[in-house]
Amino acid sequence: MRVIFMGTPDFSVPVLEALVAAGHEVAAVYCQPPRRAGRGKQARPTPVHARALELGLEVRHPESLKDAVAQADFAALDADVAVVVAYGLILPQAVLDAPRQGCVNIHASLLPRWRGAAPIHRAIMAGDRETGICIMQMEAGLDTGPVLLRRATAIGPEETTGELHDRLSKMGAEAIIEALAQLDHLTPEPQPVAGVTYAAKIDKSEARIDWTRPAAEVDAQIRGLSPFPGAWVEHEGARIKLLGSSIAEGQGAPGEVLDDRLTVACGSGAVRISRLQRAGRAAQDAESFLLGHALPVGARL
Repeated sequence: MRVIFMGTPDFSVPVLEALVAAGHEVAAVYCQPPRRAGRGKQARPTPVHARALELGLEVRHPESLKDAVAQADFAALDADVAVVVAYGLILPQAVLDAPRQGCVNIHASLLPRWRGAAPIHRAIMAGDRETGICIMQMEAGLDTGPVLLRRATAIGPEETTGELHDRLSKMGAEAIIEALAQLDHLTPEPQPVAGVTYAAKIDKSEARIDWTRPAAEVDAQIRGLSPFPGAWVEHEGARIKLLGSSIAEGQGAPGEVLDDRLTVACGSGAVRISRLQRAGRAAQDAESFLLGHALPVGARL
């Protein structure tokens, strides 16, 4: 098929690679413009932009698709379909209608649960046991279109957002190739009204740990915010990010270190911390972290 690809972050890259490997003709790649970053504030291309150039593909990064010129340029590509995954711009109706078979979106949840910006984070933070990938026919609403194909997967009891992100990215790449191969024969299924939830963008104000909460909630917060922005605590005036955890047995005052394996008491139950990071340092497993930063039994986080 002649495809327009629209995506921006790391999550989207395996999908672009899969389209090329499957023999689809990628007419153009749309992504967000380069942003200034780093100490030198140099403009850096997005992950999709960089990979598209390596693959020898045409890259376009308009600031908006609302003006007539941008829409005409999009339509002139004469595409069969547009594949959209974490692009970052709202698509006007003129863009949605331009490809012969419309625009299809790869969404990292089992719709209608977790529509919106942060479905992977929210699924883990809510304690969901299952999530997945939906291939959705796009329409004007926010992730409201009919679902063409869905694939479910269990969320591991110690899985972090970073780990689940990588798994779902690969699943999405496999699912879109499967969907495109049978696009004429898939039956769009309208999303049910019941069960709609919205995955609001993660705010850094959500990252500080409240140890008075139950262990299951603290564990879900730690894993759901790993690696970014990272749930955090303070110890002796220094901020420490907690990037991995599991449910553990133990009781004590909320925030109290209960043993030399970094089991920490919560409002009810306890969690065992498996990965930590001090400011300006690389993330470490708990054993390595404790070699350079003492958190003795009885310490309070």
